[in-house]
Amino acid sequence: MLRLAFIKENIESRPLWKPLHLQPIFSKYTYFGMKNAESIFENGLCLPSGPIITEKEKERIQLVVNELFNCI
Repeated sequence: MLRLAFIKENIESRPLWKPLHLQPIFSKYTYFGMKNAESIFENGLCLPSGPIITEKEKERIQLVVNELFNCI
């Protein structure tokens, strides 16, 4: 939902990194977790970030989030 709103406004975002235990190279190793990483991976989103994002860009990102979740 949020990802699609960002696409509509030409704001880059991407899925979170795949948990290591789900990657093929680690498939032969025992995993002792409780599915938290999978849940975060399936539902999370990397938002634009970094030291070069301008205040104007931050405001655009905030506006999309606020409008989507009716925070305005």
